[in-house]
Amino acid sequence: METERSREDEWFARNEKEMLEAARVARDKRERERAEHEAVEERQRLKQLHFMKCPKCGHDLAEREVEGVTVDQCSFCEGVFLDAGEPGLPVPQARLGAQGSVAQAAEALNGRGGLDLPLWSCWRV
Repeated sequence: METERSREDEWFARNEKEMLEAARVARDKRERERAEHEAVEERQRLKQLHFMKCPKCGHDLAEREVEGVTVDQCSFCEGVFLDAGEPGLPVPQARLGAQGSVAQAAEALNGRGGLDLPLWSCWRV
């Protein structure tokens, strides 16, 4: 009778351990899914807050076509910004010299007429 009781206790202990492990795995899976869902929602919320907003002053950006290139221009500070992967505006290299700078690029583009760019604009040169 004692061995039968011992085997029964072992079975209950093993069964309880398996059930606890299964519950832990299910809880971990739910937590991962919840965290992934929250991360997606947070990225969407941040995109809504910052999409087409000026990185300098926070006002709205409007898309504008300049010499065949789409740029984003701030409606308040008039900064001009390029999105990642967009080709830059063609900057006359003769005006920049070997050690061209962002300020020199803006000055060179300002001299072309019709485009008034602040010197602190974001440019990839």
